Amino acid sequence: MSIERLNIPQVALGTWAWGDCNETDDAYFGSHFILDDLQAIADNAHSKGFCLWDTATVYGMGRSEERLRDVLKRFSRRDYQLSTKFTPQVAGAGANPVADALEQSLERLGTNYIDLYWIHNPADVALWTPQLIPLLKSGKVKHVGVSNHNLHEIKLADAILSESGFRVDAVQNHFSLVYRQSLDAGILDYCQNHNIPFFAYMVLEQGALSGKYSPERPLPEGTNRAQAYNPLLAELKALTDKLAVIGQQLGVEGPDVAIAWAMAKGATPIIGVTSSSHIDGLARANRIRLSPDHIKELEGLADKANVNTRGWWEKEMTI
Repeated sequence: MSIERLNIPQVALGTWAWGDCNETDDAYFGSHFILDDLQAIADNAHSKGFCLWDTATVYGMGRSEERLRDVLKRFSRRDYQLSTKFTPQVAGAGANPVADALEQSLERLGTNYIDLYWIHNPADVALWTPQLIPLLKSGKVKHVGVSNHNLHEIKLADAILSESGFRVDAVQNHFSLVYRQSLDAGILDYCQNHNIPFFAYMVLEQGALSGKYSPERPLPEGTNRAQAYNPLLAELKALTDKLAVIGQQLGVEGPDVAIAWAMAKGATPIIGVTSSSHIDGLARANRIRLSPDHIKELEGLADKANVNTRGWWEKEMTI
């Protein structure tokens, strides 16, 4: 069994954008980083008690993990938790590709264990899930989760792990005001009924729900997110405007409200942090309690926007 209970924070810190390459504008997010800026983010997070950092091998094919190692090495390993992922689509050709990928992640992250290790995409649940079991037994992985899995695949993964005395310790899916498939498919209810933490990524839809962007101020050209979201900004404007209005009423900012909505639904948001000010926003969101009327109004505007933000790597959850 998993001996140590996973410490679930209110919010997790995402580092997907940390994998962007500083040498080119042709990146997923178009982010540019220097080590001092990333260290300032980590210092602010540490001071405010945010301790779970989420990354993946495929975020810059190791760059995100390496940058995370560089900014966290000043802290005691006991003071933070690491979440990273094995992606079947880039599995190696060896006899034990999950174990091999873990060893590479451990080296890049500068640690000898991972608090939460994920199968990033299902691909073949019966093939990949059993390969987590030796890693749990070894102690190099404390807990395991599944990401981008539908309800059937979550149950199958849990059944496979249960045969060896383990379980799915967490689920991570795309979940936001405008993308609620995990709610519609019963995944959130299942997780809550089985005491499985549900982590929500893309809560702010890669910045499209932050209020920072609009048809007049589009996302940075030459990036994947600009290609995906710039055509949707006009449809999202009424929603982002309402987020800002509610934020003013509550003394916070629009994106804080979108994050608080996900928390109100029982999710632990994974929020990409690319500046120290984002940590301040997470602290504000952590204090917000939205009213039922706020939630109803926001969801109504999200429905009215009628946009599809499903990523190219995702499949339909409602089957």
